[in-house]
Amino acid sequence: MTLKVLFAGTPEIAVAPLNGLLEAGYDVVGVLTREDAPVGRKRKLTASPVAARAEELGLPVVKANRWSDDAAAAVSALGADIAAVVAYGAILPQSALDLLPQGWINLHFSSLPHWRGAAPVQRALMAGETEIFSNTFRIEAGLDSGPVFLEESTAVEADDTAGTVLDRLASTGGALLAQTFANIEAGETGTEQSGEPTHAAKMTLADGRIDFSDTVEHILAQVRGVTPEPGAWCEFKDARFKLGMVRASEVAPEGTPGSVRLLAKKVVVTCSNGCLELTQVQPAGKKMMNAADWARGAGVNAEADRLVLV
Repeated sequence: MTLKVLFAGTPEIAVAPLNGLLEAGYDVVGVLTREDAPVGRKRKLTASPVAARAEELGLPVVKANRWSDDAAAAVSALGADIAAVVAYGAILPQSALDLLPQGWINLHFSSLPHWRGAAPVQRALMAGETEIFSNTFRIEAGLDSGPVFLEESTAVEADDTAGTVLDRLASTGGALLAQTFANIEAGETGTEQSGEPTHAAKMTLADGRIDFSDTVEHILAQVRGVTPEPGAWCEFKDARFKLGMVRASEVAPEGTPGSVRLLAKKVVVTCSNGCLELTQVQPAGKKMMNAADWARGAGVNAEADRLVLV
C-alpha cells in the first residue's frame, strides 16, 4: 500500500468508496471534486458530499468543475501516484490523465463494455436486467473504453431500485478499488474490453414518464430504473403526478390503460397486459402520500374509466 491516492468524486454515492479506501489503509492525499452548488429552495451554495466528507477527515480538497491549469497545479502539488475516480462529473483531458504516474482508475457500475456512460445502473434496470455489475478500469481518452481490472455484481431483489442497487455496489466499491491498486502495484495492466458496447445516456425527466398502455413488466423495470431520480410520473388533471414504488397486481385489468380503481383499499391501474398497484403518489403541489388516501380524496371507486392517469 505504498501508492499515494487522489480521490476524485462528487455525489453521495462516492463517499462509501472513499471511506473504503481509507479503511483498506491507502494514503489518500487529497480529494478532487466539483465546486459548491446551489441546493434546495433557497439555492444555498453547498459543498458536495465528497467535499464535506474530506473536510471531516482533514483532507485537502481541490474544487473544479472542469480541468484547468489551476486544477492541474493543485492536483500536482498533492503528490499523488494514482487517482480513484467515482462519479467525479467532469471530463479529464489527456494532460490530466498523463499527470499521475500510475494514471486514473475509475469505479464504474456496469460490466464493460455494456452500459458505458452516465447512468449504467439506471439503464440496466430499465432494460430488465436482474444482475447489476461494477468494475474498475483505467481511464483513457475514449468513453469508458480502457482496460478492466476487477468486476463484481449484485442480484436485483424484488424491492430494489437504482438507488438501493447503487448504494450496495458503492458500499463494496472501496474494497474493489483497493484490490485493484494492489494488483497494479504487483504489475497487472488490466484486460482489454471485448464485445459490443451499449450506451447509458444521462437520465432526463422524460425517462420517468410512464405510459400505462405498456406492459406491467416494462413499467416495473422503468420505475426501478428512475427511482429515486428523476422519478416516475404521469399526468393527472393536466399536471405532473409522481409515483412512488409500484408493484404487480393480480387484479384483472378493466377499462382503458391508465384507468384507476380502488379495490379493498388498494389502488390499481390498468396496463396493457394486467394491473399495477400504486403504493404512494404525489399530486402536484403536495407531498408524497399513501395512494389509497389520495384515491379516496379524488373520488376513485371500483368503476373502470371513471378516473384515468395519462
